[in-house]
Amino acid sequence: MAAPPFEFEPVGGGRFAARGALGFATASAILERSLRLFEGVAVIKVDFSGVSQADSAGLALLLEWVSWAKAAGREIRFFDIPPQIQAVARISEVEGILHAADSLPAPPALPQR
Repeated sequence: MAAPPFEFEPVGGGRFAARGALGFATASAILERSLRLFEGVAVIKVDFSGVSQADSAGLALLLEWVSWAKAAGREIRFFDIPPQIQAVARISEVEGILHAADSLPAPPALPQR
């Protein structure tokens, strides 16, 4: 049985909407698409309220985003993280990393020439 499709779309103002199944079948494609969409966005806000299914691959994706944001000097915030991902994060003792993402500072503005 095929997993329900997943959508990851910009909705304006640095906000992104995630909809559908977030898991092993979709995580790689979401990562690739999201990093292209995140280019040039200083404060990234991802809303997961439209996610219907999630698994540990979804958690891995969120952790990858946190790592990328930190390395890129970006701020990333997650809203309505699916309960399945929160449960796996709690068991894996990485829940604090997801919430710490909310407080990553945005990069300083580059001086204009």
